[in-house]
Amino acid sequence: MNNPLKDIFSSISNFMSSEESIALGIDIGSSSIKVVEIKKKGGRAILETYGSIALGPYDSQDAGKVTNLPIDKVSSALKEVLKQSGVTTSSGAFSIPVQSSLIFIIDLPTKVSDSEMQAVVSTEARRFIPVPITEVSLDYFVLPQKEASFEEMNKVPSVSDVPKSNGEKTGVLVVATQNDAISKYRSLISECSLSASFFEIEIFSSVRSNFEHELSPVLLIDFGASRTKLSIVEFGMVKSYHTIDRGGADITQSISQSLSIPFSQAEKMKKDFGLFGNPSEKSLADIIKLHIDYIFAETSNVLLGYEKKYNRTISKVIFTGGGALLKGLPEVAVSNFRAEIEIGHPFSKVQTPEFLSKVLETMGPEFAVALGLALRKLQ
Repeated sequence: MNNPLKDIFSSISNFMSSEESIALGIDIGSSSIKVVEIKKKGGRAILETYGSIALGPYDSQDAGKVTNLPIDKVSSALKEVLKQSGVTTSSGAFSIPVQSSLIFIIDLPTKVSDSEMQAVVSTEARRFIPVPITEVSLDYFVLPQKEASFEEMNKVPSVSDVPKSNGEKTGVLVVATQNDAISKYRSLISECSLSASFFEIEIFSSVRSNFEHELSPVLLIDFGASRTKLSIVEFGMVKSYHTIDRGGADITQSISQSLSIPFSQAEKMKKDFGLFGNPSEKSLADIIKLHIDYIFAETSNVLLGYEKKYNRTISKVIFTGGGALLKGLPEVAVSNFRAEIEIGHPFSKVQTPEFLSKVLETMGPEFAVALGLALRKLQ
């Protein structure tokens, strides 16, 4: 049976010719869809267009609310954002949400040969997967033991070209994705008369658009609407991954309930004031901080576990995702992490019109996944 994910980590050349110069990234989230189209010109990636559409209204809810829409409504929203943004290509790269997958690392003896690797990984992975192995598609690659160059970071590695550890164990990053999720995406793509260049777990797209040449471990915190995703990245590869089931929509809902105001008004208040607080509603900052403190406390536990396992500490924290734009977040983070704090600026990876620079810097974190997908396709 063919692997329906063929494949998250497979060579891009299977899907596109080297002459292709336009790339479209499509990120279907729980509360919105983001699209980014870029092109290659003179050896540089240039932004062509981008767009975003809220999914709440397609479920008779407010913008910003988490949704679980049927394929036909997601299709309608996707068609609309592609039309509004003036996308020119019908071939896109799609993100797979982390809730449809499991990401974990297994340690294998270095004596496992390349020919044995697939069978060994499949056997060991069963211990981590709570559903029958036939219901998921597995992919994996051996974690490198040296600093990766920018080119290596964006290349899809194979087992044969990644150096093995000189120690007793070899770390292998494994991704298990639900077959049902891929099937739903294929139905959506067909309904929109699109073609899929490839599928990729969203976190890998986000890493690609947010990272440069990082010499030390870096924590990427992706603040989504329904959950917050933590990735510790070293040598350009995800070394630890964790999901916190709390996101921006939860914060807005708490504001709405605590202050007895509509969700839409709570969302606006959150964006306008954030952790700096509203002079006319002094409890706003406290409501938001309660959630941020919880997320940061969970994050600290993840960091502690990483430090104990690898005897390494992070040097930087990068915030991405829509929630990264919360006012006052960097200031609160400084007191929680002994590391440099940075807001991701994905659009710095592409050439953009000067008059859009301020806008793109402000909203860039929201488009990290879509841009990361497009960057991979363009390369």
